[in-house]
Amino acid sequence: MKKIAGVSLRALLAGAFLCSTLVAAQAPATPPPAAKAAPAATAPAAEAAKPAAPPALPAGSTAAVGWNNPPKWSEVETKPQYASVPGREMNILVEDKGHWWRAVRNGPVTFYGGIALLVVPVLLLLFFAIKGPFKLHDKPTGRLIERFNSVERMAHWTMAISFVVLAVTGIIILFGKYVLLPVLGASVFSWITIVGKNIHNFVGPLFLFSIVVFFFIYVKDNFFNGNDFAWLSKFGGLLSGNHVPSGRFNGGEKLWFWLGVVIFGTIVSVSGLLLLFPNWNTARELMAEANLFHAIGAIAFAAISLGHIYIGTIGTEGAYKGMREGYVDETWAKEHHALWYEEVKSGKSGGKVAGATQPAAGDD
Repeated sequence: MKKIAGVSLRALLAGAFLCSTLVAAQAPATPPPAAKAAPAATAPAAEAAKPAAPPALPAGSTAAVGWNNPPKWSEVETKPQYASVPGREMNILVEDKGHWWRAVRNGPVTFYGGIALLVVPVLLLLFFAIKGPFKLHDKPTGRLIERFNSVERMAHWTMAISFVVLAVTGIIILFGKYVLLPVLGASVFSWITIVGKNIHNFVGPLFLFSIVVFFFIYVKDNFFNGNDFAWLSKFGGLLSGNHVPSGRFNGGEKLWFWLGVVIFGTIVSVSGLLLLFPNWNTARELMAEANLFHAIGAIAFAAISLGHIYIGTIGTEGAYKGMREGYVDETWAKEHHALWYEEVKSGKSGGKVAGATQPAAGDD
């Protein structure tokens, strides 16, 4: 046992010495002083060793990184985008004017416009129920005076009939989805609106032409004078029942001519042309504004025209016959347009005399 123990001790010592020798051999050797790393290169040399920067790309180049990234929504309207199709506004991805147009058209325009077109006729009917038509104070004489010749009546009726057609079809287009659509259904309402739109588009230029002709025919008799302001100050005797003397056209008729025919007629005609011919390279923003001007002008035009229609038909005895047949009774001329009647009797022309007194048919 001692031998075995002695042998084992010597073997262990030999193994330990061998292991320490192997570990020492694996350790890195200490480099000699001459083998130390060289000092770092100077700054200019390091800059020269860097690779050269690529040349700058031209603006809008598709070689730039991120050139096709979608723009921010806040920049879509203010900053034009790339478009391969040439043309006006082709580089605008989102045009928010349409949202504004829809809100105004379907909001205040239809709401307040609808109220105006309902309130005005109701007030006129109430006035008619209370006051009734303006009748002649004296009996008709049977002697007739030419008030409107055939050219003047043709110009008036062309404008009047085209105006009514445009008003009816325009009301269907503007208010139909609120009034007709729930009653008729989508299919019938669609056909009515399509037909009305096409009629509106074709009658519109005729109305514009009739306004121009109407203006040149009647403008000479529609300049204001002192008698017209006196007529307007007393509302032409509408409330008192006593007629205020006037020329061929009174202050109310002249106001209708300038405010209705000239001003509102021009607004709806010019805006209508812009809407009718979008191929004039008009911008969408201008089209939206023209549509609103057209709707507002047409509503105002239609509302005040109801007063003119009332006075010229059921509101005044003999007025409609004068425009339909061209002649009025001598009594009617004397009571409604006394100054014009005196001019006819005296034979004065001055551009305001429309005709001369003549016997009525069958009056010998």
